[in-house]
Amino acid sequence: MTDIRKQLLAAFEAEHREHLQAIRSALDHADGGGIDLTDVFRRAHSLKGAARAVDLPAVEEVAHQLEALFSQVLDGQQSLDTPTIATVRQNLDLIEDLVADVLKPSEPQAAQVPVAKPEPLAPEATAPKAEVPAHTDTGTGAYLRVAAEQMEELSDSMHQLLAELQADEGIDDTLRQVELEVRGLRRSWDQLHAQVNTLSAATQRAPDGSGFRGNPSFAPRLRDFDQGLKALFRRLSALSRDRRQSSWSLEQAARQVRDNIDRVSLVSAETVFGAFGHMVREIARKAGRDVNVRSIGLDIQADRQVLQALKDPVMHLLRNAVSHGIEPPEDRLATGKAERAEVTLELASRGGRLVIAIRDDGRGPNLERIEEVAVERGLLQRRSAGHPPPMMDQLLSLVFAPGFSTAGEVDRLSGRGMGLSVVAEAARRLQGSVLMRPRYPHGTEVLLNVPFTAARQPLLLLEAQERMFGLPSHAVVRLLRLPADTLESVEGRPTARIEIGGQDVIVPVVALAALTGSPNAPLPIEAGHVKAVLVRHGPRACALAVDTFHDVRTMLVSDVQAVGLNELVSGTVLLENETPALVLSPDKLVEHWVKNEGSLAAGGLGLARWAPEEERRARTILVVDDSITTRTLEKSILEAQGYEVLLSVDGIDALHVLRSGEAIVDLVIADVEMPRMDGFGLLQAVKNDPRLSTLPVILMTSRADPEDVRKGLDLGASAYITKQKFDQRELLATIGQVL
Repeated sequence: MTDIRKQLLAAFEAEHREHLQAIRSALDHADGGGIDLTDVFRRAHSLKGAARAVDLPAVEEVAHQLEALFSQVLDGQQSLDTPTIATVRQNLDLIEDLVADVLKPSEPQAAQVPVAKPEPLAPEATAPKAEVPAHTDTGTGAYLRVAAEQMEELSDSMHQLLAELQADEGIDDTLRQVELEVRGLRRSWDQLHAQVNTLSAATQRAPDGSGFRGNPSFAPRLRDFDQGLKALFRRLSALSRDRRQSSWSLEQAARQVRDNIDRVSLVSAETVFGAFGHMVREIARKAGRDVNVRSIGLDIQADRQVLQALKDPVMHLLRNAVSHGIEPPEDRLATGKAERAEVTLELASRGGRLVIAIRDDGRGPNLERIEEVAVERGLLQRRSAGHPPPMMDQLLSLVFAPGFSTAGEVDRLSGRGMGLSVVAEAARRLQGSVLMRPRYPHGTEVLLNVPFTAARQPLLLLEAQERMFGLPSHAVVRLLRLPADTLESVEGRPTARIEIGGQDVIVPVVALAALTGSPNAPLPIEAGHVKAVLVRHGPRACALAVDTFHDVRTMLVSDVQAVGLNELVSGTVLLENETPALVLSPDKLVEHWVKNEGSLAAGGLGLARWAPEEERRARTILVVDDSITTRTLEKSILEAQGYEVLLSVDGIDALHVLRSGEAIVDLVIADVEMPRMDGFGLLQAVKNDPRLSTLPVILMTSRADPEDVRKGLDLGASAYITKQKFDQRELLATIGQVL
């Protein structure tokens, strides 16, 4: 194949997936009348032209039929009813299958599997058969598609950084000028000092004091020196303020450049997971299942290394959904389900993390069979008569153990007991987690929660028994300072009663040192209080008691493991003094505690559960600032901590958001200096509105004068933070106290 042919096919592979995904997404909204038929028609037309450009007549013909159908719908000659939508979907699947057959490497010994032919779109239109060339190689690994918008943002942020650097050079010029002035003052002082010595000697020689009157130039020069010294102090004070502001601006500009570079280095999930729909349909076809595969959110972008590391695990979960979850058509009909099953792959951004969900509407997890296999493998003790069964989440976590399988026999799809443990290991290596749960009324869902990038992770640094640890911030529910005398005892173990997500729950309080090498470590108590970090895994929570909280940092996490703590450690980071700190896995910490305190976990502390994360409303913060850079910075910091963030450009815009009632806002963070309505005006309007008066407001501004601080607090601000000393730790700590 020629190089130009490879390049054309590589471009077409990405383009056709984009068009198919857009058309499928539009069809999902057809029932509610929200479909943009003009866009759908345009995409079918573009797909036809692209197929013609790469000489794929079979794909061109099917795309032409789609184009003709959408044209008839636009003209009112054809209705987009349910049977027509089903036929369109089948033809979209056919296009995907045709392209996949063209792009896959040839396998001379492999048996040819015919492609199922969909219903025709029109009476005279039939779908052509696939034309598969003998040897094809797209060479897609050498290409990276970058959105023009991202390149423009990167260019803008680079220009902003250069402007800040140029402004910083101006400060250096001012410093050099100040240095010259200081030298001039030093020379003046030397001269004055000499005059003072001379005058002193003359005065001693003249008893009547005529020495001072004989030197009339001394007093004016002394006044000039005093004025010059005061002017120098004023310039130094202004220069110090300019330097602090410049340093802050440079840091933000550099952060923006870094973030934009990170965005450019991200790739669409479509490039890795785009072909999965075709592959799952082939697997289902060979297994005698009729499956509709839905892919949602493939336009989301993540680190290529993360997506590649998840490629095989996600494919196995999809295969598992077909082999374990989906029943034969006759069984589905007998239970009142649709004959055609549905498997969904959905990607979403949640709390600054990438969440991948694999769902099916099949039979759901067999908890009795899982318990039976767990007992056989020694993972659980056999229950005596009358003893309650294990908690459901405890049972479902066992399916990720090495060698665990509920399949009755080994076939080419399942039964070898290797897949789900590989999924869990892949998530752990990415400092992520995996969770299985049943769907209601039927089916199974598996959730993979991983960072968008493989290397840099936001970590909460903490200390326990003089050892430093890092805890991924996404799993931190909140930081606690618990009075020791309020701790309760359940079955001899310390617990705390905490309000979580509107529910009053009891959580275990465990010394972190007890989980990381010192089993008998007591709870660290300082000044009558216990410092603890509340972590979660699925619906379970646990409060880990520590000696000290340090700060939250985004750090490079390496894959070096610690001897003896492999199960609990997901990596290491290096601190400033080159001292390594272990990065702990929150889900493994919770699972480790449950495993070693099984009776307690299944008893009273079963109360340490609440609604799954996606069923709870995340706290919403409204950020009000006329600077897009500041808004973007604050948004990224807050979303990384799991908050929902709304943005407004000034006080009037913010009041419109608050009074519209379209979103429930829990906190407002506002700048003071803004056009139309400043932060003081916004604060006053909020406090004077009976519907909003209880809403907390934090003012974060460069105005640090005591009068401004006093005015903000007098108007009812919950806190006042100055940007000159801006520290995200202070911001997050303040938010935690306010909320």
